[in-house]
Amino acid sequence: MKALKASIRVAVTALALSLSFAAPSHAEEDEAGALTRQMKQLYRAGKYTEALPLAQKSLALREKEFGPDDANVAMPLNDLGTIQYNLGQYAVAEPLYKRALAIREKTLGADHAEVAMVLNNLGDLYRAEERYAEAEPLLKRSIAIGEKTNDPSMVLALSNLGAVYSNQGRYDQAVPLFKRGLAVLEKALGPDDPEATVLMNNLADAYINRHRYADAERLLKRSIAVTEKAFGPDHPDVAQAQNNLAALYARQGRNAEAERLFKRSAAAMEKTLGPNHPDLAGVLENLAGLYRDQGRYADAQQTLKRSMAIRAKTRPI
Repeated sequence: MKALKASIRVAVTALALSLSFAAPSHAEEDEAGALTRQMKQLYRAGKYTEALPLAQKSLALREKEFGPDDANVAMPLNDLGTIQYNLGQYAVAEPLYKRALAIREKTLGADHAEVAMVLNNLGDLYRAEERYAEAEPLLKRSIAIGEKTNDPSMVLALSNLGAVYSNQGRYDQAVPLFKRGLAVLEKALGPDDPEATVLMNNLADAYINRHRYADAERLLKRSIAVTEKAFGPDHPDVAQAQNNLAALYARQGRNAEAERLFKRSAAAMEKTLGPNHPDLAGVLENLAGLYRDQGRYADAQQTLKRSMAIRAKTRPI
């Protein structure tokens, strides 16, 4: 069973998008600034489809006002790329990130915190596409910039580099990165801040693959509780943690509990992310594997067929 692949979907780009640098006060906001603030509220709540047109309009306004290569366009490019990434539109997100990175490097220099942010986001996109050789140097560079400036946001790249290693089965290298990132976030934001939940999920995944099941279950249940308290039960990060907990139960032979959680995760993802998102395909693959392991071959075939249809629509060209 190809369990837990979706647990490495690291959604921590939410941190990169949650706060802009030098954000204006509400009284000073122009139309693009107001759109951006509204978009980020929707994004943080996991309402990516609703956030998308606001991000697109904000970028168009900034490009019209300043031109396509101005410093004021970089953040809207990054924000739109992040939303497209979370909607599974990787091929659309990549050139947005690349444009943002080129502008930031030209206007701010190679070692600025905003450069590190875009490096992280582009590196994580490559991780999501399993382009690990391209992801690793970008994420390492992002971490190095954060270490120079002692910037807590480097936990993004720490987590995503750990995810690269987890995806390759390099768990001994992944675990210290997840632990380090979690410690930084807990110190900065407290033990129950929802920004830390993705790291909890990814550390749990590494524990599962090292057969530390009790530690993994504790982290996943904590992640679900923290995210539900902050954003409600339908948030995409809740669905991810439910998928991961279901995969853990499947490994332990707790099939009824696993099936219930896989189905709940799939329903929540379809509701919030849409019927063709790659993360939904990952949950369906796990559910199909559970059915196959139980000898429920017709159910497995039907579920896998749906997953393959999603993959065909979202696979990068």
